Amino acid sequence: MATPIYVPRINNNDDEVKVLSFDVSIGDKVQADQVVGQVETDKAVLDVTAPSAGFVLGFVAKAEEVVRVGSIMLWLGNTKDEAIPALEEVAVGQSASRSSQITSKARLLLQKNGLQADVIPPVDGRITVEAVERYLSVLGGAKTEPKDAGATQLVDGLPDVQGNPVNLTREEKGMAATVTWHRDFAVPGYIEIDYDLAPWAEYAKQFQDAKGLLMPPLLPLMAWRMVEVARKIPRLNATMVGNKRFEYAPVNLGFTIQAGDALYLAVVRDAQEQDEFGFVNALGDVLRRAAGHNLRESEASGATIGFSSMERWKVTRHIPILPPHTAFMVAHAAGQGGKGVLGASYDHRVLNGGQVVAALKKIALPKNN
Repeated sequence: MATPIYVPRINNNDDEVKVLSFDVSIGDKVQADQVVGQVETDKAVLDVTAPSAGFVLGFVAKAEEVVRVGSIMLWLGNTKDEAIPALEEVAVGQSASRSSQITSKARLLLQKNGLQADVIPPVDGRITVEAVERYLSVLGGAKTEPKDAGATQLVDGLPDVQGNPVNLTREEKGMAATVTWHRDFAVPGYIEIDYDLAPWAEYAKQFQDAKGLLMPPLLPLMAWRMVEVARKIPRLNATMVGNKRFEYAPVNLGFTIQAGDALYLAVVRDAQEQDEFGFVNALGDVLRRAAGHNLRESEASGATIGFSSMERWKVTRHIPILPPHTAFMVAHAAGQGGKGVLGASYDHRVLNGGQVVAALKKIALPKNN
């Protein structure tokens, strides 16, 4: 049976993407997770991978063509000479072909929200909870996290001053969606503490010398410490789904980076599986791709905790917005007089102030203290 490879969604605000190129030809044998092509939107490029092994039967999309997210990009088959389904067969059989690629948790989420699998653009060839949540965020939120029944949605009118409306860029739309989630779903709080800079400065310098690095990687090491703390305290690495706390299995650390006018949350997935040096290297790699507007899909989504620093601008305090479906976002700021500042935005539905203070105190000390 022929297997479709669908056009992936790069971010929540793009319903169309441009097909850049294909890395395979008709008749080629491909392996599961092999890159078959690339798509692009506003300088962000994403590799498209095969969901399973097979032979390339034919292409539906074309290079340099703008296509709909969730449409079929190309077909794979068990043999080279397998027939490609006709368009009418695809329309009738698409639900069945996708049903085997839906995770059980995603199926439950679809049922709760009254959705059909056909409307969900897959992530890496599968319909996962993350894929469903992305779709729901475009619609304004899931039924599993309802607003108050009596709440009225407010629409801000035009100010009584002459001016011109300006369309948002994709990055600005993404920021607006993040702020809206923070406003509509989280119950945000903020706490900060002072800490002694000397132990971290010494630890980062020792790490630099031991690994032969050009600079002391203080911020990556502090982010790694955050991963360690979140791994030991699962409620830091969690969110609310309905009336239950949902504790994530992996620790996916999102790290903010300003690239020109765009602000990205670059994600190191499964950070808990890496050692300290491996994490420092992985974070460096993903930040370099973010600086070049070249993040992969998995590196631009799925954060379960976040780390933000404004030290480079000499900012002594900032209160970050929580990324969607997170409960803990650390804010690192410039220190004065030998003291640094660590803060955290947090979802008060998941964490209380005492738990946040305890976590910040652990992050404020290097691993060997």
